Amino acid sequence: MQAVILAGGKGTRLKHLTTNIPKPMIPLFGKPLLEYQVELCKKFGFNEVIILVNHLKDSIIEHFGNGEKFGISISYFEEPEPLGTVGGIKAIEDRINGDFLVLYGDVMLNMHLKRFVEFHQAHQSECTLALHPNDHPYDSDLVETNHTNRVTAFHPKPHEDGRYYRNLVNAGAYIFSKRIFDFLEPGKKADFGREIFPKIYNDIKMFGYNTTEYMKDMGTPDRLEKVEADVKSGLVEAKCYEYKQKAIFLDRDGVINPDKHLIYRPDEFELYPFTADAIKKINASPYLALVATNQSVVARNLCSEQELRVIHNKMDTLLGKERAKIDEVYYCPHHPDKGFPGENAAYKVVCDCRKPKPGMLHNGEKDFNVDLSQSYFIGDSERDIIAGIAAGVTTIGLKTGKGLKDSKTEPDYFFLNLKEAIDFIIDEPHAQQFEELYAAFNQAEKRPFVIAVAGNSRSGKSTLATYLTKRFSVNHSVLKIELDDWILAKKDRPANASVFDNFQFHNLIPDLKKIMNGEEVTAIGYARHPDRKPQPKTYQYQGEEVIILEGIVAISHEELRKMADIKIFTTIDQEVLRRRIGEFYAWKGYTGKEIDELYLERKATEYDVIAEHQEFADIVV
Repeated sequence: MQAVILAGGKGTRLKHLTTNIPKPMIPLFGKPLLEYQVELCKKFGFNEVIILVNHLKDSIIEHFGNGEKFGISISYFEEPEPLGTVGGIKAIEDRINGDFLVLYGDVMLNMHLKRFVEFHQAHQSECTLALHPNDHPYDSDLVETNHTNRVTAFHPKPHEDGRYYRNLVNAGAYIFSKRIFDFLEPGKKADFGREIFPKIYNDIKMFGYNTTEYMKDMGTPDRLEKVEADVKSGLVEAKCYEYKQKAIFLDRDGVINPDKHLIYRPDEFELYPFTADAIKKINASPYLALVATNQSVVARNLCSEQELRVIHNKMDTLLGKERAKIDEVYYCPHHPDKGFPGENAAYKVVCDCRKPKPGMLHNGEKDFNVDLSQSYFIGDSERDIIAGIAAGVTTIGLKTGKGLKDSKTEPDYFFLNLKEAIDFIIDEPHAQQFEELYAAFNQAEKRPFVIAVAGNSRSGKSTLATYLTKRFSVNHSVLKIELDDWILAKKDRPANASVFDNFQFHNLIPDLKKIMNGEEVTAIGYARHPDRKPQPKTYQYQGEEVIILEGIVAISHEELRKMADIKIFTTIDQEVLRRRIGEFYAWKGYTGKEIDELYLERKATEYDVIAEHQEFADIVV
């Protein structure tokens, strides 16, 4: 396939740099921008590049010649005068021998061009536009596509008040068939995005290819500086789908927005107040923000798929106003249960996309080359967690929405809301503790290496223990033992029992010794919410290199301390502890008065007592 690069512009906004060289020849770490594009075409199998030149053309021709030194055929077309993005393309019609790629010479991009071509061919497209969401859709020209990725509308700025638009922007890379020439006038200066595409999308098979790969116009000093920084940091290279990407998959209702049960009108949808900041933090990280949501409102015939997309457009619009963006929304419109009045029978099917099946996560894996083992799924229901486990991602449950209140399946982590979860993923607050422990593990000769993680309730010890388990598990086998599985249920606790009585030390310590000796032990299990029933849990040491003992009493008994090679205590400010206790028991259904009474009771009998055991710790977090 041929590639055409438009390199005839004057670069007036970079005048101090383009007095003697054209904008595409501005050097970036030893080579001009245009050379990055030529190398990209060569890398992905293009056999010929035609460069359209005008302003200061000699420097381009002298540098690239016939392309021999770059391993690709290069030829030129000199525009007698600047013809915009359209006129020059029409002028070389007789030199084009089939479908061809068009790139802009002043855009730094690193796309997996083979995937782009495959998309174009699979859709039998005559005109394929690379599209992407951005962080300012409110002042961008937007493109609308349907569920097959067919372009259905263009929405130039300023946008119509009261309408919601999907956040999809023309990224400035195209694949055309020769049919595009039927719509171009010779010698006429015009722009594809503003003047050609909006007029012809109904007359040509035009499709949008959504990509989050690196594509940035470097036409201003600020943008040039940003591109230079991104090349230097490795971001430009890493964003290409040649490399595996990381993603944070998000359920919608109860995670991004309050769950009002079967939202089927745009006016019912609103964001949580913390959502935009949380998603903006994802956008600034190496992770993609992908939504995976069951939407049986379609199968129930409460709304159509088109009406559902309007709701998602509202989500895009509200987030865009806060400079946040979702990279893609996957939704399942189906429901398996049939026979209800008014249902849409076409959607009453057993499908592969409805959670707890992991189909939507696998769609994201395929579309964006996602490494699921390095990715997360954040949800509020058991089906979210089961889908995440089936896909092989790290799972996070939230107390918002359904709050996993009746779930028998535990997530890897459990946080208050989306912001708290994203802060944990992106900030990695326990990375330093892991590095310290990993160094100690490597220096220790004894195996298993036993780490005890203690601390007050709601102090973050469970989160730390899970984080350490995940990090050690990358290269080593780990057994995590949760001491809460030995705690008596509230109804079984004797009157005036101490926290130590509740943990049944007379059973716990002998059981742990049996586990260390390789025996199989079944603990009673612990239900974190009153709507759940305790699920017995079986433990057995099978030669794991690391054992993590996690629980508030993990270093509160001499026998427990003897088992541990490293003892960690997680501490927390009293005001924060009280707030977290309040949030936890509010999730359990306690009233404000009941929470206050419980806090005062446990402060004396548990919280203050456990806090004293910090003195036994080797590491205080």
